[in-house]
Amino acid sequence: MSSTPHVTVVGAGLAGLAAAVTAAERGAPVVVHEAHRTVGGRARTAQVPYRTNDGPHALYRKGPHFAWLKERGLLEPIAVLPLKEGARLRFHRKGSLRRTPPPGLLRLVVRRAERAPVDQDFHTWASGLVGPANARAAAHFAAVALFHHDPGALSAAFVQERLRRAAAVPPEARYPVGGWGPLAERMAAYARRLGVRIETGSRVDPLPVDEGPVVVATALPAAARLLGDASLTGVSGRTVLLDLGLRAERGDLFAVSDLDAPGWIERFTAQDPALAPRGASLLQGQVPIAPHESKADGVARAERLLDLGFPGWRERTTHRAEALSDGRTGALDLPGTTWRDRPAVDRGDGVFLAGDQVAAPGVLSEVSFASGVRAGRLAAERALAARTAA
Repeated sequence: MSSTPHVTVVGAGLAGLAAAVTAAERGAPVVVHEAHRTVGGRARTAQVPYRTNDGPHALYRKGPHFAWLKERGLLEPIAVLPLKEGARLRFHRKGSLRRTPPPGLLRLVVRRAERAPVDQDFHTWASGLVGPANARAAAHFAAVALFHHDPGALSAAFVQERLRRAAAVPPEARYPVGGWGPLAERMAAYARRLGVRIETGSRVDPLPVDEGPVVVATALPAAARLLGDASLTGVSGRTVLLDLGLRAERGDLFAVSDLDAPGWIERFTAQDPALAPRGASLLQGQVPIAPHESKADGVARAERLLDLGFPGWRERTTHRAEALSDGRTGALDLPGTTWRDRPAVDRGDGVFLAGDQVAAPGVLSEVSFASGVRAGRLAAERALAARTAA
């Protein structure tokens, strides 16, 4: 394969696998290099007894990647939150849990004709419609799809899209059964059936640009190092993740959304019991923290939400893990910017970029898929053109 131009993909996460599949479907030979022993990138899932993920693992059913996976038979099995569990969502406001969010937050969600501006921050724009308190509550609720300590400071258009997607009724979120890992493995198996060669435990440096086009599907800092391009930077969140295994109890809530400050606690076994042993629940807290705050600050806030939503959780805990996700939670658009202002997919000279912080539309993992598909298409076109010319 090395004697003829082929597509090299660096990284076998969701973006890299989407790029590899897309290029192979167009007839290009593809080799994927993954530094770890398994595929998935940040979409790996820990093994039993608790199948934890690096953050939430939801797919939004109205996103283009949902249809892309479904067309290839890669979506199933998929879990849907039961209606009875959805009714167990609570909102933390002014020190207590409530069954419903403030009406002002709901008005922002249902005002479909009101298009938020790109060049104004969300808090300023939303305050003019529903007042400062409701604007803050809405921004904090949207943090479940933002992972940022101050969502109100981001572009109003950017936050509005995520607020509407996260608060859609019926819910858009669907969950790959078993977490991200099985989905990544299905994508890898499909790629191999197309003839893609996936080499794990394989680090690439320098890039083999003399062998054909290259798709760099790594985290942005790693891509900057590989390409020697210091301009490859982006704004992302800083979030504390707290995974808990608990002995299950009847009546446990599905989730607690903090409207006083960004924070979210979710019981993922509400929709996918396979994530935990029989009789146990798997919870994850996501608490964005400011640059001056420590991981301990975020953990303390998560524990306060747990005290309210899951009384006695300490005595029920059978598993606990804490992590700080810094700059690894997707792109954020500041006022005056959109996804088009992020690092471009096409870097020139046959090098393409894919990942969740590059110039592609979508929410959360949708950016990885969209950029991967575009990078794979462009790389395949270049490889096939080079083979024809040769």
